[in-house]
Parts: sequence; structure tokens; C-alpha cells
Amino acid sequence: MTLTKVRLWTVDEYHHMTAVGILAPEEQVELIEGQIIPMAAKNPPHAATNLCAADHFRQALIGQALVRIQDPIRLGEYSEPEPDIAIVRLDSRKYIDHHPAPTEIFLLIEVADTTLAFDRGQKANLYAKAGIADYWILDVNDRQVYVLRAPTPEGYQQETVFGSDAVLAPLAFPGVDVSLQQLFP
Repeated sequence: MTLTKVRLWTVDEYHHMTAVGILAPEEQVELIEGQIIPMAAKNPPHAATNLCAADHFRQALIGQALVRIQDPIRLGEYSEPEPDIAIVRLDSRKYIDHHPAPTEIFLLIEVADTTLAFDRGQKANLYAKAGIADYWILDVNDRQVYVLRAPTPEGYQQETVFGSDAVLAPLAFPGVDVSLQQLFP
């Protein structure tokens, strides 16, 4: 059996590919563990849920955190994913000179209508390895929320599924109760 060596791309090389036109700006891709991965199309239920959830967190966390929608985060030398929602530390310059790193991230949220397996698998492993303490997946189809916590290099040690009628607080904001039904349209 012949093993094929895979060439992994760094974040800097990924940026260079965009700068020189190898990757077009309209291409919907993200860098995951050195691989350039196409992003799934955002169907109307996905987009509406993303908007509802982001609006809710913006109102709930005014002056406490910045809510970024579908913008890159940097998770080391080989990963620059674009989570649906990233709740990050306030930065007076709005991250003009870098994308948020794990130490600046309070909560990551992915919205899943066709990507639940990927979000619970490869994305969860990536976020856990980076030490993201609080990761939520909004399941559009079943109107439930997967909450993943206790990250280790091998993955999250806790995964709890909540119905949309539950109320939950993000780890970084224990005094902020989030009615999960308000995250869905």
C-alpha cells in the first residue's frame, strides 16, 4: 500500500492565495486543519436562524462582548474557520490587525441544517483542540441546541442537547440567561 503525503496549507499561505487570485473572493471556503474546505450553502432557514441568534446575543451582551457573524477566527497555524457566530472580547479597533484567537473567544455557534454531522464532528474536534470552552450548535431541523463543553485535545468531554424551550447561560456570562427559543425564527 502506498501512502500519499498530504500538503497542508498554513493560514499565511491561505491568505496569499486570496491576495494573488488563486482563491477568488466569492469562493466560499475556510481553512480547517490545513485543508481548504468548501462551505455549505446557507439556505433560508439557516440564514434566518443565524440572524435571530446574532440579534439576540447582541442585545443580551451589549457592552460585554462583540458578536461577529460568519467572520474568520484564527485557531493556530493551520486553521482559520468562519463560524456562524463568534462571541469575542471587545476590541476597540474591531480586530483590524488580526482575527480573534482562542484566548479572545467566549462562545462559538454554528447553525446546522445540512451540516450537523460536520459541526458535531470535524468542527467540534477543531474547536476542542483549540481550547474553546463553550461551543453551541443550533439544529435548525429539530429546533434544538447541542452544547459542547470541557474541551480536551481529543474532543469535548460534555455534549448536552437542549430543546428550544430551555434557558441556558453561556459559560463566560453566567448571569445572562438565554431563552433558546429566541435563537430560532
